[in-house]
Amino acid sequence: MDSPPEDRSQVAAGTQAKGAAPSPHLVNKPGFWSRLKRLALTDVKVIAKGGVDRRSLEQLEELLLASDFGVSVTERLVDAVRRRGERGEVKTGEDFERALAEAVAEAVSHPAGGGALARASDGPTVVLVLGVNGAGKTTFIGKLAARLKNEGKKVLVAAGDTFRAGAIDQLRVWAERSGAEFVGASPGADPGAIAWAAIDAAVARGADIALIDTAGRLHTSDALMEELRKVVRVIAKRLPGAPHEALLVLDATIGQNAVAQARTFAASVPLTGLVLNKLDGTAKGGVVVAVREAIGVPVRFVGIGEGAADLEPFDARAFADGLFSA
Repeated sequence: MDSPPEDRSQVAAGTQAKGAAPSPHLVNKPGFWSRLKRLALTDVKVIAKGGVDRRSLEQLEELLLASDFGVSVTERLVDAVRRRGERGEVKTGEDFERALAEAVAEAVSHPAGGGALARASDGPTVVLVLGVNGAGKTTFIGKLAARLKNEGKKVLVAAGDTFRAGAIDQLRVWAERSGAEFVGASPGADPGAIAWAAIDAAVARGADIALIDTAGRLHTSDALMEELRKVVRVIAKRLPGAPHEALLVLDATIGQNAVAQARTFAASVPLTGLVLNKLDGTAKGGVVVAVREAIGVPVRFVGIGEGAADLEPFDARAFADGLFSA
């Protein structure tokens, strides 16, 4: 187990409700969803005559694969629609949509989803935020800090990304906007030292939640992933039981690359939840289901813009319903 960092002198202190209407970001752009709608409507006469035919299922399979649902998820969704058709439950285009929407909702659901965060039984809750450069980690932390502050929580944010130019200043600005406490450091400082100092500060200042940023790791770099594991060990030594949450932020527009990133991070750090940014209903929307399937942790939040309010708890049913809300 790692010893407490020695260079702490470098570190200086300085909703959408469940069941609500589907979010506009899920349906506001043409792509997968509009093509699926056309498939259901085009085959409505065939469906009405004898259930879901082979051609419809083949087209659905091609569409799901092209939209980054992944092979295993696609096979399960197509099979769910087929079985409902065999039971005589799919006789109209609306039945077709409903069968698929319910299968998608089941595939992406998780009891711990919907924005719920674990809370420490004593002391501050520590949330570690992970992801590659460009995924939107720092912005997510700022938006989550604002959300938690609006809930009456005392929040501290820590700039553990000391490698990316501007990351420290960017997070400091978000902290000022949200009214959160801030712990930063000079560029190049030891990320483990920052995490240690952040927990020290959170305890001393009576913070409810500490949000700790990390450098944007290239998920293909073993050395950088090992450094991330070290940060986790340092946090656990400073505060047993922490981090209470390890959230992986992904860019939903990169499709199956997001699945590869999720698997690599999950192999290095025990992840507890996912955050999907840029979820706008385009052809890459299937990655939500694919990533959820790949690593088995819930989708907690979706980011829909750059503003402080542009963060929503993920609602599996609303997401599924939104696929067909043209």
